[in-house]
Amino acid sequence: MKTSKGVIVCFWIFTALFCLEMTFTAYYELLRLPDAAQAFTRLGFPSNAFRVELSWAKIVGVVALLIPVVPARIKEWAYAGFAINLVSALIAHSAISDRPAAFFPSALTSVLWGLSYLFWRKMQTTMV
Repeated sequence: MKTSKGVIVCFWIFTALFCLEMTFTAYYELLRLPDAAQAFTRLGFPSNAFRVELSWAKIVGVVALLIPVVPARIKEWAYAGFAINLVSALIAHSAISDRPAAFFPSALTSVLWGLSYLFWRKMQTTMV
């Protein structure tokens, strides 16, 4: 069975938006050092090694999602890693009773993640 063009277009739109957001946050965490370190500390995370490790993991995950020849199992792990990251961000904001506006970026990114994953799974089921 062939995948419809609508599913493919939706997958690439949501995946591109999701990957742009993840790339932006990785850039911020890696290159905006004082601001990012303060944000991590405020949320209760160690500000140095963890921040760098998380940022590089995001970059690797983005590459895995965007390169079509990457095996499906690797993409599945990338999606799982992003899910853990996003849920952890929401929990961290909740744990410090952060203002409601602080939840918006993580919540929006979670929606983009969900739509990207949904359309990726639709593409996978029609390709088998």
